[in-house]
Amino acid sequence: MDVRIGITTSLHDGEQRLDVDYVHAVDRAGGIPVIVPMVETADTLDACVRLLHGLVITGGPAVTEGLIGDLPDDIDQADPIRARSDAAVLRAFLKTRRPVLGICYGMQMLNAVHGGTIYADVEANVDGSLTHSEQRGGTWHPIEIDASSALHAVLKRRSLLVNTRHIQAVSRVAEPFRIAARAPDGVVEAIENDDGTVLGVQFHPERMGSDMAPLFQNLVQHARRLACADNLGT
Repeated sequence: MDVRIGITTSLHDGEQRLDVDYVHAVDRAGGIPVIVPMVETADTLDACVRLLHGLVITGGPAVTEGLIGDLPDDIDQADPIRARSDAAVLRAFLKTRRPVLGICYGMQMLNAVHGGTIYADVEANVDGSLTHSEQRGGTWHPIEIDASSALHAVLKRRSLLVNTRHIQAVSRVAEPFRIAARAPDGVVEAIENDDGTVLGVQFHPERMGSDMAPLFQNLVQHARRLACADNLGT
């Protein structure tokens, strides 16, 4: 059956924008990419969510909920319209237990909406942290994946190199998540729920080619199983 995967967007000067890498990653995984509109009314939001079988929350500016410390000058906070829309769509998805993949800002959003906390600037807030921001000179760095995690079952790797594109980072991990991967300095690089249907990664897998294809394939497979079980239609 057709599996529709919603993809959230950025918001610039009143325009919704989306990096095509996200679209290609979902497409190659066998899903039908659908751009999630930033609607205002609850009924329309519910109708949009009912059309979708899975969700990707894309990267973006700073999350402002649950912050530890002050935002630095070199990161902007997410546009309030985007932040409200992303949170509303995410909460609607979580209520229906449909699968979600949160990427960078998306992982932080997952943690924040569940009451977890976020370092506003991990380099300033955590002694000994690596430079995790490409714009500050960070480069690719290794992560260690928990052997018992769903992420390990998907990627079948205990360690890998990931890109470095974040200033914020998860501090206290909210229930119902567990830590699935860390950087060498201890910074959380992935979180997941108990059954692996909700995953958050701090890096950008859509920019990592075939190595990260299983992550998007996993999302589509979970979405397909749920759609078939619930007879959500094509």
